[in-house]
Amino acid sequence: MLEKFSLDGKVAIVTGAARGNGKAIAEGLLGAGATVYFVDKLKTELEDTIRELSSEKAKPIVADLSVREDLEKIAPLVFKNEGRIDVLVNNAGITAGAPSESHSEEDWDKVLFINLKAPFLLSQKVANFMIERGEGGSIINITSLGAEPGLANVPGYVASKGGLKQLTKTLAFDWAKYNIRVNNIGPGYMRTDMTKRSYSTPELKEKRDNRIMLGRWGEPEDLAGPAVFLASDASAYITGQDIYIDGGWLAKGV
Repeated sequence: MLEKFSLDGKVAIVTGAARGNGKAIAEGLLGAGATVYFVDKLKTELEDTIRELSSEKAKPIVADLSVREDLEKIAPLVFKNEGRIDVLVNNAGITAGAPSESHSEEDWDKVLFINLKAPFLLSQKVANFMIERGEGGSIINITSLGAEPGLANVPGYVASKGGLKQLTKTLAFDWAKYNIRVNNIGPGYMRTDMTKRSYSTPELKEKRDNRIMLGRWGEPEDLAGPAVFLASDASAYITGQDIYIDGGWLAKGV
């Protein structure tokens, strides 16, 4: 049974992999046997991560997803180097906080591009290489709790994550005939740089703590197991689904 979870011989791409959730996911795939391309614009942090891992299967790509030339080079470079792409994890994301009545159009455009348009464009590129090889693959989009309930003062973030959630279902529908599975992982409140303000502000932390059934915030490593599962043959009959890694946050009633 454990062989179904193995990623030996597979090639994966993970965006936003220099730190936080993306790093933990990429390391999880690496640990399951995959060759993993860690993609990030944070050159120094990315180089440090690759150096620490000291694995021939961990490979860096410095790329800023907001720059079209960088975005468009990723899939061709990996396919040229490896002759295959089996897994794509669209993890990179940003947010911009402001009340909806004063949220700037510039911030809206930035968030929607990185969180929604870039995952679509990269998925499209990767899917075409998967189709060319004819062996299918797995695409995992990292959404958020924000894809479900309304969250205050982050209209662009919520719109982008809700859009990504629905995009996943359409891509799953369109690409099922090629045996390309597309699923969502929705992290709950994880201890990362993006949630530092919430975690370090007692009032905000208490609010979030009270909704988490398991009584603790998630750690990036909590995402690694679900990512390996969705990337592997263990999930061969799963596509178009949402898996929330949130300690019970969404399911908790009054």
